[in-house]
Amino acid sequence: MTSFHRRVTPTERRARLGRRHLLAGSARVRTPEEVAGALIGLHATDPATVFLSAAARMAEPEVAAVERALYEERTLARIRCMRRTMFVLPAALAPETQAAVGRYAYMDRGKALDRLREAAGWDELRYTAAEQDALALLAERDEATAAEFADAVPALREQIVTFPGKSYESRQRVASTVLGVLAAEGRIRRARPAGNWTSAQFRWALAEPLPELPASESKTALARRYISAFGPVTEADLKWWTGWTLAATRKAIAASGAQAVSLDEGTGYLLPEDLEPVSYPEPWLALLPSLDATPMGWRQRDWYLDADHTPALFDRNGNIGPTIWADGRIIGAWAQRPDGSINHRLFTDPGRETRNALDGETARMTAFLRGARVTPCYRTPLERELSA
Repeated sequence: MTSFHRRVTPTERRARLGRRHLLAGSARVRTPEEVAGALIGLHATDPATVFLSAAARMAEPEVAAVERALYEERTLARIRCMRRTMFVLPAALAPETQAAVGRYAYMDRGKALDRLREAAGWDELRYTAAEQDALALLAERDEATAAEFADAVPALREQIVTFPGKSYESRQRVASTVLGVLAAEGRIRRARPAGNWTSAQFRWALAEPLPELPASESKTALARRYISAFGPVTEADLKWWTGWTLAATRKAIAASGAQAVSLDEGTGYLLPEDLEPVSYPEPWLALLPSLDATPMGWRQRDWYLDADHTPALFDRNGNIGPTIWADGRIIGAWAQRPDGSINHRLFTDPGRETRNALDGETARMTAFLRGARVTPCYRTPLERELSA
């Protein structure tokens, strides 16, 4: 029988969220590096999410500050890691995180060669030649887009059919596979996008592979970071967030030294230094973007989300759209209209003070956007409706 240190209520979990995730006004920080560190990483499948997630948590958000950290100082690293998903995280955490979730979280070279052998008749010699030509191009030009690779290296211009026979079957250039593996190996990196900060068309540049660290110790360290930032959490939460097996999840929790606490969902875990109850911060409200790290941080979400609202807020693959949060709960959704203005819908009337706070936060986000138009890469039913 599990021995619980104490019970943690949903109210206390929401109080922790406001402070740990930098969403309460008094918890906001100055730099994007602090934001990424507090959340262990910002979801980066949609490039705009990185900027909007940082903006929601910075006292004085600026696009230039995020760009500087990503592309000039490179204190933030963009890598594929948890659940084979793209994240932006502090560069110092990249080696540990990669070791914890698997070096080839995207696709290793062998699997890529198998794909191209089956789809296009490639052999190892052809793959190696294309790979070397791609690296030579970067050595010559410093940076290049995928389209520029395809123009300069004929082999990368070839097209293959991916997922043949599936509803999501598509055609893509071989460049996507070859460059994806080089990135997973740490030999190239994503540099500035070809367009503005909302663009998903990145330039590529040469990179130094991340140092290899022991997997077991790295998993323990990552589990501790996650439990500290998102705790209390369940086994199911950590397993889902990392993409680990249940056995690996349990081993990491045990090695982390986390203590069991009682939750509505069952057994949760907190670090020993984090067991004392916390006080509620001042009332707060936040506009969080599609795929933000906070709503995507737990597998079990009843303590901050009414299950009746899930179909409107998530797409069929479990990706969340833009949300409005107040005091640790999702109370509505927002989106940009075609003219760039922000539209929203509240699920219930939160009261005058919260509505006033929403007006203020909408104005703050509008000022950050400065006319930029963001369309999430994964559209959800309510986001589509509000943006129409």
